[in-house]
Amino acid sequence: MFSPSIQSLIEEKAGSFIIPASRIAFVEDENPLYHAFLILTKMKYSKIPVLDKNQKVVGLISLAMITDKMLTPDNIVIEPLSDLKAKDVMQTDFETINFAHTNLETQLHLLVDNPFVPVVNDNNIFQGLLTRREWIKAFNYVTHSIDDKYDITKKSKPSETN
Repeated sequence: MFSPSIQSLIEEKAGSFIIPASRIAFVEDENPLYHAFLILTKMKYSKIPVLDKNQKVVGLISLAMITDKMLTPDNIVIEPLSDLKAKDVMQTDFETINFAHTNLETQLHLLVDNPFVPVVNDNNIFQGLLTRREWIKAFNYVTHSIDDKYDITKKSKPSETN
């Protein structure tokens, strides 16, 4: 459990944790693989969400997943870029969060192993991304402002008081 004072400071920045869906590059599950390849390459992202036609997150796709389909034992082929769709390559085992049902501690634990986590609403509609980068910025805020907002004293150990 977070210290109440630290939780309070983090919550001051919690609204900025999410990057809204309108600012996120994504592909649809039915898009040809070359579309995902172009977005990942041109935008210089390592991984992006894959949405269905109803704006639900159905997967994640990375450049590494795409290039893996292009590599043969002795060659690089481009046919998979036209022959396959994003849904044929995407990662389908991934975490999502709903801010209405997720506490700060759970968010932090998810970001330990993931650079971002898709955020969904109660209908599983994509709302944006919770990113490790934004959490680190909030932690930076805490480390630089805690002394301005709280009086902190070191507690003595029980053995020191005898």
